[in-house]
Amino acid sequence: PGEVVETANKVCKFSGQRLSWWQAQESCEQRFGHLVLPPPDGVQAPRLPNPIWVGQRESPLRRPPQRRAHTTAALRFGERTADRAARLRKPLPALGALTACAHVQWDAASPDTAALFSLAVPALANALQLRAFAEPGGAVHLALVVRGHHAPFRAAFRADGHWHHVCATWEQLGGRWALFADGRRCAGARGLGAGHPLPPGGILVLGQDQDSLGGGFSARDAFSGNLTDFHLWARTLSPVQLNRARACAPPLGGLLFRWDLGALDVTPSLLPPVWVRLFCPVPSEECPTWDPGPRTKSPLLCLQQLPFLCCYGTENYLRLQEAQSWSGQDVISQVNALANATVLFPDPLSEEYGDLSPAEASSFLGILERVLAKEAAPLGPAALLAVVQFLKRVAALGAWESEPGTGPWEQLGQAVVSVASLVLEEPLASAWLKVGEVVGGPMALVASVQRLAPLLSSVLTSERPRMHFQHRQAGEAAPTSLVPGTGALKSSLSPHRFLSTQVGSAIISSEVWDEAGEVNTAVTFHLQHQVQCISRALCSLLTPSPDSGGSWATSGCSVTALYRDSTACFCNHSTNFAILLQVYDVQRSPEDESLLRTLSFVGCGVSFCALATTFLLFLAAGVPKSERATVHKNLTFSLASAEGFLMASEWAKDNEVACVAVTAVMHLLFLVAFSWMLVEGLLLWSRVVAVSMRPGPRMRLYYATGWGVPVVIVAITLATSPQDYVATGHCWLNVHTDTIWAFVGPVLFVLTANTCILVRVVIVTVSSVRRRARMLSPQPCVQQQLRIQMWATVKPVLVLLPVLGLTWLVGVLVHLSPAWAYAAVGLNSFQVLPGHTLELRGALQRMTEKKAAEAFPVGRRRWRGGGPSP
Repeated sequence: PGEVVETANKVCKFSGQRLSWWQAQESCEQRFGHLVLPPPDGVQAPRLPNPIWVGQRESPLRRPPQRRAHTTAALRFGERTADRAARLRKPLPALGALTACAHVQWDAASPDTAALFSLAVPALANALQLRAFAEPGGAVHLALVVRGHHAPFRAAFRADGHWHHVCATWEQLGGRWALFADGRRCAGARGLGAGHPLPPGGILVLGQDQDSLGGGFSARDAFSGNLTDFHLWARTLSPVQLNRARACAPPLGGLLFRWDLGALDVTPSLLPPVWVRLFCPVPSEECPTWDPGPRTKSPLLCLQQLPFLCCYGTENYLRLQEAQSWSGQDVISQVNALANATVLFPDPLSEEYGDLSPAEASSFLGILERVLAKEAAPLGPAALLAVVQFLKRVAALGAWESEPGTGPWEQLGQAVVSVASLVLEEPLASAWLKVGEVVGGPMALVASVQRLAPLLSSVLTSERPRMHFQHRQAGEAAPTSLVPGTGALKSSLSPHRFLSTQVGSAIISSEVWDEAGEVNTAVTFHLQHQVQCISRALCSLLTPSPDSGGSWATSGCSVTALYRDSTACFCNHSTNFAILLQVYDVQRSPEDESLLRTLSFVGCGVSFCALATTFLLFLAAGVPKSERATVHKNLTFSLASAEGFLMASEWAKDNEVACVAVTAVMHLLFLVAFSWMLVEGLLLWSRVVAVSMRPGPRMRLYYATGWGVPVVIVAITLATSPQDYVATGHCWLNVHTDTIWAFVGPVLFVLTANTCILVRVVIVTVSSVRRRARMLSPQPCVQQQLRIQMWATVKPVLVLLPVLGLTWLVGVLVHLSPAWAYAAVGLNSFQVLPGHTLELRGALQRMTEKKAAEAFPVGRRRWRGGGPSP
């Protein structure tokens, strides 16, 4: 005992204890190790006892067996009379095999033979019976009767007044039969009623022997005691299936009758039934062992007591040995002194654990909570390691209680949640990083706390069907589940697979259990966001890992609804969940937000006035009709109208109908503006790149692009997403659903197309300027040539950027810095259309010259009227 064997990459320590597989695994887990995996390497094998428990590869931690509460209605057969019976209403089919099971509480004061149940068929009253009698102060003996043939009585269970589970099996093939009591076979043989099935039309009666079909009861054969959970199958169950029936999880295959008083004709003297609470054990299981003699792996019953080895990674073992020199020893000493016992062990590898009762654990947790709450400085890694180890011990307390519902489990659950919450806080993130690889990260603590859930379920009753714990700190109540999602947990778990993401919600754990164990089921959950500036949400599940603490995945989970401050998710399985949010790295301060809001409103006003004036001048200046002028007019009108509605949208958000209408109009007008920007690009391409000056039917295509396509997009969006169309709190598209892509998609397409057009136009312009420069000056100096080419590049870019809408590309960068946000506001709010301005200036100049020309003949007529010549 205590001997340590080192190999290339691990260290294994032999324990002096002999424990069941569950307890051995728990003992290693509490010391942050694991059972040795088969086969043990050559250094260990010659020195091993015969045999030892070994662990399982790639298998989740299985929970030890424990008794689970089961509340059911029972029939109370009191005095032995002929008027107490319960009859199955539905006649039975022909039976070539059967299994009958029930929970029985025998009346020790009644020693005479009685029938627990009987089955009669036409022309055969004694088709099948299970008969019993009790020895005074001894055992209850059972015997099976088939087709009038009586098997011998065999001792089954003690007449102690407790509930016992009894089963009888029979099949016509060879007449094989067997009797079981409390999961143990107590009798069995062949040749009982062999070769003949039980005929159809049988009547089943509980608590009486039938001397005729469905009747002929007598007080002499009546049962005295209590009976419940009677089940009948049209087949013989295997020992494993019988154990499931004993565990209150009867197999469904071949089940003829499941315990239901509504399907029975119960005599009035047995009513009303009584409600009883049974504790149903988990069926026995087999666990892996390693026999060093023949060097083979073989299974044995898990509850046997065998020796074992706990193994560790070499680096982790060295860290555990060094833990006594880590900071935090003062907290360990303080807690042990207040408890007047060794609660926290300075040496995590120590095997000096004593017995720990639930009452002691609850008291020690209270002391630990008070010390942790008063501690000013964050816990050192040594203290954190000791606290996690103690919580592991507490979480394993209920595994071996025969009736866990009788302990102070509720107080214990509250104390565990409080202490776990304190050690999962943000200030302890650095300590978690130091001990994370040793303990398996914060998820190891989460897994320990989760083990309380099935234990606490034994406390629940029909009068109290739920339980809630909360952790109080700094005078405020913070309701939590058994797994609080706090800062330290999020700091130690990095979602490496998803770029620019962080854990943006609490981390919750969901488990569903039935009588047979844990059930994997679909879960819908809704979590509040804990960060702002969200661009995307991922519904994620967390898989614990002993190396990194845990990893994130999104398989089987999807977002059902995304709101500004929360996300709703659906997952097709139950596990640990959180919301991963893709967020902006730089968040703006309230001062920046206020200033940007003011600048945006002022800029929109100035832009609206400039665009409106430009449009009116287009109408009044008499600009000659052309494709370019028409495109300019439509772009100016749509952009001015969109800016106007944008300024008015703040006043419409209080009225739902008005807000939807304003959002739809703005959606349409901004799409129209970008569509005409695309038309501007296409027109520019045709004039500069394709060099096509011929008039044609292109205006119809331009109008279809500028107005028709946006109308279709808005109509389809409203028809398909009427509920998710408008955002919460302001009048614009909902950016948390796919609706926003009805705007972003077309805009990105336009900006991409116009960027390509601008690049091509600049290339053509620079090439043209270079040729012109060579014609005017065959040998220009290098500086002059460079200056001409730079101006030829910069000028079209400055003129065409606003016209083509490319200044909106700056909006993609607003999350990087507030400076980019100010640049985006400036470029798009004070948007000037230089191309339009130049064209308007030419039109205004022509209009001025025309008026001057019209004014000149008037002057001449006045001179001819007799005035002197100037």
